[in-house]
Amino acid sequence: MRRLVAFVLVAVVGGSLVACGSDSGGATGGGAPYAKVATKFGEVSIPAEPKRVVALGWGDAETALALGVQPVGASDWLAFGGEGVGVWAKGKYQQAPQLIGTLEPEYEKVAALTPDLILDTKSSGDQDRYDTLKEIAPTVGIPTGGESYKVSWEQQTEMVAAALGKVEQGKELIAATKQKFERAVAANPEFAGKTITLGAKTGEGYGAYVSGTGRVNFVERLGFRNNPTIQAKATEKFSVPVSRENLDQLNADLVVMAPIGVKAQDITGDALFQAVPSVKAGHSVVFDDKTISSAFATDSVLSTSYALDKVVPLFAAALKG
Repeated sequence: MRRLVAFVLVAVVGGSLVACGSDSGGATGGGAPYAKVATKFGEVSIPAEPKRVVALGWGDAETALALGVQPVGASDWLAFGGEGVGVWAKGKYQQAPQLIGTLEPEYEKVAALTPDLILDTKSSGDQDRYDTLKEIAPTVGIPTGGESYKVSWEQQTEMVAAALGKVEQGKELIAATKQKFERAVAANPEFAGKTITLGAKTGEGYGAYVSGTGRVNFVERLGFRNNPTIQAKATEKFSVPVSRENLDQLNADLVVMAPIGVKAQDITGDALFQAVPSVKAGHSVVFDDKTISSAFATDSVLSTSYALDKVVPLFAAALKG
């Protein structure tokens, strides 16, 4: 695969990469690099201000957009189509990016875009993936400990901002989002200490998320505690399966479920799910709006702000039953 990428670079772009470097006045003359970013794979140096960014990690594209940079290529993790972003990032592109595969990037497409920076901060953290991408352009991969997509929106924003030379702007975005959380906490003191289950149903069955993942981090910041029964089953993965005969394990002060590849009715119409005590008492939320569910799942600095506006009222109403 690396040889194929190298061939594509030579065949498609020829000597243009040299021109990209020399135009910027970055490190090509022996000076200091434009930016440095610490990653799992070591410190990455970006020689000059990036002009052609490809964003491959989950939420990387909209993080770049939040910082005023429009990627020329991006992965569409939640199959939004079009520009590959949710409504919270609509209008931030002047020209739609080339959409690129997610779990297995289309390396030839990436190379053909002649990027001078690749963002892959929230991905599998696979060594081969990183090694292939870095042959195309400087690649900001996952941070240490960021495997299995366990990278917070704050950390993602910090890394992307550093790579783009927009550190102060990144700090401002993070501070504004944290203030929004603080306002939500102050307005909903009843969230404090309540247990919550964040789960999903797919074609394979039910599952629930564990601490260290975006969804759970979100609700913990609001004052909730992750369902201790679920948390006790945690592994290095971001969720644990819950069999139909054990759906009572979902029970908590509040149960929040998302349909993934199935309909919301497949959850709300399930008699076993309805028999879970908290669900039976009316203390549950099942996302039937894909946009809200996607915002909650994306966990970028833009989607998090949108999700706060949409899901906090749903949580408050469900707790009251």
